[in-house]
Amino acid sequence: MVRVHIFNGEGKLVGPVESPRVELTDQEWKKRLNPEQYTILRSKGTERPFCGTLLDNKQEGVYCCAGCGLPLFSSNGKFNSGTGWPSFFQSIAPDNVAMHADETHGMVRVEILCARCDGHLGHVFEDGPRPTGLRFCLNSESLTFTPADNLASLADPAAAAGKASAAAPAGQGTATAVFAGGCFWCTEAAFEQLEGVTDVQSGYAGGAAATANYRRVCDGDTGHAEVIRITYDPEKISYDQLLDVFFDAHDPTHLNRQGNDVGTQYRSAIFYQTAAEKKAADKKILRLTETRVFSEPIVTTLEPLEEFFPAEDYHQDYARNNPDQPYIQHHAMPRACQIREKHSKLIR
Repeated sequence: MVRVHIFNGEGKLVGPVESPRVELTDQEWKKRLNPEQYTILRSKGTERPFCGTLLDNKQEGVYCCAGCGLPLFSSNGKFNSGTGWPSFFQSIAPDNVAMHADETHGMVRVEILCARCDGHLGHVFEDGPRPTGLRFCLNSESLTFTPADNLASLADPAAAAGKASAAAPAGQGTATAVFAGGCFWCTEAAFEQLEGVTDVQSGYAGGAAATANYRRVCDGDTGHAEVIRITYDPEKISYDQLLDVFFDAHDPTHLNRQGNDVGTQYRSAIFYQTAAEKKAADKKILRLTETRVFSEPIVTTLEPLEEFFPAEDYHQDYARNNPDQPYIQHHAMPRACQIREKHSKLIR
């Protein structure tokens, strides 16, 4: 099994959810793929530059793996690199694209693969545009394209199981919680250390899909907040305990601000997915208010989660991957240490 993001019957990207890994024999792959697709996906071939059918495609939509149908890239991440191959500055979800060192042909490169079937897609380079600085260079034959108005056709059976698990009570698998408490680098670091938390993913919520990217969210007018989606085991840690950590991991009395980070994208918010989550959050805020835990009024908003959009690859596990970065040392690490001290029984 692999944890990936897939489309549901409504044409919305959901996840991460558990999906069966696609493993076929060589003969089965040859039956499924045409000769060009087989050469690239299974034999790590490369099509000639400026010959791919998707190079000049300017339609809005989603690019999926030609081998197993997993969503890989979106048109809002595509750009003209001038290299002769379809290029993207970000994947549709970090979980869906695997990266491995490639030292063939006397070069050191980073190969990109479909995370579900290990199909060869191309390579990623560090000469792309902002905000990621990455260039995912792909072969057209490794992809299929679906227009934006037909995304419901990409519905994956695993999406139904994923939706059920998102609200699963204790004893019935994992659940998810979505919180906004300022910069997601900081909140991600605070929650990753908790026992029972299996995954923390940075992303955006509150706005439209078209503006769910760092460059636009930083403008502060998209409606999005920087959020984290926490995947957890209710048998090991409860939603109520996650709320306790949430209110200690940031200052819920600051309106649209955390430290020097100012704007609606840094607001304090709980994006609830069920009536039970909303009730628990209301109850928690009432208790904190009545016991005067904070000297100022709590301004945390409760907002229904319409959709979660994963942030760009380089934002994921940012504090863990960049421990010496000044912002991380001065903001994220102290916040994580504060949680370790105050909630020591919840730490792994």
